[in-house]
Amino acid sequence: MVDVADKLAYFQAITGLEDPDLCTEILQAHGWDLELAVSSFTSSNQASVPSTVNSDSEPPPRDSLDRTESASGSGLVDTPSPGLAWKLVTLPISVISGSLGLISGAVGLGLWAAGGVLSYSLGMIGIGSGRGGESSARLVSVSAATSEAMDFVAAFEREYGTTRPNFVSEGFMDALQRSRNAFKLLFVYLHSPDHPDSPAFCEQTLCSESVAAFVNENFVAWGGSIRASEGFKMSNSLKASRFPFCTVVMPATNQRIALLQQVEGPKSPAEMLTILQRVLEESAPVLVAARLDAEERRNNMRLREEQDAAYRAALEADQARERQRREEQERLEREAAEAEQKRKEEEEARERAAREAAEKEAARVRMRQEKALSLGDEPEKGPNVTQVLVRFPTGERKERRFHSTATIQSLYDYVDSLGCLEVEDYSLVSNFPRVVYGPEKHSLTLKEAGLHPQGSLFVELNQS
Repeated sequence: MVDVADKLAYFQAITGLEDPDLCTEILQAHGWDLELAVSSFTSSNQASVPSTVNSDSEPPPRDSLDRTESASGSGLVDTPSPGLAWKLVTLPISVISGSLGLISGAVGLGLWAAGGVLSYSLGMIGIGSGRGGESSARLVSVSAATSEAMDFVAAFEREYGTTRPNFVSEGFMDALQRSRNAFKLLFVYLHSPDHPDSPAFCEQTLCSESVAAFVNENFVAWGGSIRASEGFKMSNSLKASRFPFCTVVMPATNQRIALLQQVEGPKSPAEMLTILQRVLEESAPVLVAARLDAEERRNNMRLREEQDAAYRAALEADQARERQRREEQERLEREAAEAEQKRKEEEEARERAAREAAEKEAARVRMRQEKALSLGDEPEKGPNVTQVLVRFPTGERKERRFHSTATIQSLYDYVDSLGCLEVEDYSLVSNFPRVVYGPEKHSLTLKEAGLHPQGSLFVELNQS
């Protein structure tokens, strides 16, 4: 929640007034309603709006602004603010020409997020008179930066054709100024020629007709190679850690830019369009506010009517988004509940299967033990004792002596007691001649079956 001190700091940053007592009286007169106080001040003091601030002045320090903080936390209810997580990025001094910030004037990111009212002193980017009437430093194009930009555009067009974003052939600061003057966001592409994903991303995504057309219509586009000086410096300032790398920025104050969206790694055209459309939609209130402020200087009444219409539309959009958010949350909760139920059912099924397998294995163990006990002790060699050799499908052999009066069933019990087979459906078979000792012969004695005094059998698995 924004407190009294924050509101006072915002009001000073927006209006350019330095006297805290005067600012406090104005805010108190308007019930500490920041937007109402700013609107009243700008309406009654159009001819005397402070034009500049010192180059060291900054908006109230904030690392990020979201929709909740800027719309409700600051007490503003009439101007929707973007739902992006804004981040201030300080540009390297070598990118900025002069000692002053990107925008000379009392208007910065705090102004755009707080009230959507731009000071008339903003004028052209980098132009204004400082305290004491001194002229502020103008942002001038750097010939080396312009040359690098022209080389990049030419090389990019040779490599990927003419269906592409219309990258401006000028340095980053000039491109930023162009976006500010056009009331558009700046689309930045940092090209890594050595990255394996760069060619495919450029050909399939960046140069696709849909993406190129959308960028050209709604953004000012600037590109640079990280091999070049300015592109390398921008990659460091933006902390580019993965390529391909794109970002959407807007001007802030004091050698800073507001980072609205960062896209790292390869993306399909559909994904890129979705990201850019969202950024454009969520940033629209800020850009519209700046555009309406320029019109206010020409026709204040018309501007107010347009602000009211924009607020109603934004409010309806917010309400629609809130409904959509609730529906999405309900859907996610429902899916989560269904997933949890499915997980529980699958877990119960696994536990049930494990129990059944354990019970089945225990039954097999008991069966083997019972059959081993039913065989009794192995008899000593003698005239009434039969020597039986059993070969398994694995090549393993087992040999045991039986009384000649023992039945074929005893041989099956012996094989089962060994636990060498994972199946239960098998037959004992002898060769030369081939005889299958199936269920109809289980009651025969070994002597009656012709296996006395010795027999050789092999286990044959029955086809299911």
